[in-house]
Amino acid sequence: MTTHVAILGAGFGGLELASRLSESAADEVRVTLIDQNESFSFGFAKLDVLLGRKTVSEVQLPYSDINKDGVEFRRERVTNIDSETRTVTTEKGSYDADVLVVALGADYDFAATPGFQPGELEYYTVAGAARLRDALEDFESGKVLIGILGHPFKCPPAPFEGAFLLHDRFVERGTRDAVEIRVIGPQSAPVPVTPEVSQNFVDALAQRDIEYVASRHIVEVDRGRKEIRLEAGETAAYDLFIGVPVHRVPEVVACAGLAPDGWVAVNPDNLETRFPNVYAVGDLAALPGAKAGVFAENAAKVVADDILARLRGTDPPQRYEHNGTCYIEFGGGNVAKVEANFLGGPKPTGRLLGPSPELAADKREFAAARRARWFGS
Repeated sequence: MTTHVAILGAGFGGLELASRLSESAADEVRVTLIDQNESFSFGFAKLDVLLGRKTVSEVQLPYSDINKDGVEFRRERVTNIDSETRTVTTEKGSYDADVLVVALGADYDFAATPGFQPGELEYYTVAGAARLRDALEDFESGKVLIGILGHPFKCPPAPFEGAFLLHDRFVERGTRDAVEIRVIGPQSAPVPVTPEVSQNFVDALAQRDIEYVASRHIVEVDRGRKEIRLEAGETAAYDLFIGVPVHRVPEVVACAGLAPDGWVAVNPDNLETRFPNVYAVGDLAALPGAKAGVFAENAAKVVADDILARLRGTDPPQRYEHNGTCYIEFGGGNVAKVEANFLGGPKPTGRLLGPSPELAADKREFAAARRARWFGS
């Protein structure tokens, strides 16, 4: 008899967990990996699309390429999760799991911000990055406003990466003096891992004459007037608005009773929910600190070890520390790296390395290694 592990979502967390279980226990565990999409793309690949460095098809990695012992990929949309019985229903059938891992990520709630609808300019989806790329073709002057519409959100550095790269783009075109770039968001500081890390971003923004407006909540986007309205009643005008949409758990997760307080509560040591043998990995988990793919990847390692320890009756693995490393585009071909650990000590720790061309090469190797690992044989 093999243990059936159903993994919902084939992002960083789901792909890493499936790979680890295949490598370590293909004869003990049968994995069903379910995702409604045809392909995977790295979050940072959207910047490549935005800048025209790659086409949409070039950043998509088809799930049909997955070839792992003991792993079956199913392209299906999850319609119901019974957290108590670990039964998953899709539009094509149902699955009874011995162990259920929910790694469906965070969805975008466009309706949460009046005036900001699906199809607006953003680069948190591949399609959105392509739309923004096209919109920038004819933009030569005016006010660019990057609005962070809610918190928490995936990849905390991404709004600032976008600002740095737009700065470079307008410099290359010789139009930077005619463009004003602002970032407005609800956080008290950019990338608030530690004060030192935040200050690095504050300095980098100032060096590029990019204004960061902190602790502001955008409550409406008025496309007719081309202005945003803030919670305090203030307004800010724009010529080009780029939004970071409000994030929330997928509706199917909320309906399963997994997220009564908005995000999925987990045991921070091993990511198990209040339901036995049901885990939550990645952006939908209610953990302090960043929501980003590499944190989901590291969480998957802990969950894989925890599942195998239970099957084999061995000691539990080392507790999850919610740690990871994020690469950040600073423009000019330079990339920085933030190393952060949120649960490994009495307080979060973090440091910024770079930016440098060497870390840009490191980032490319990071992507190549995971592509080979997750989609190879």
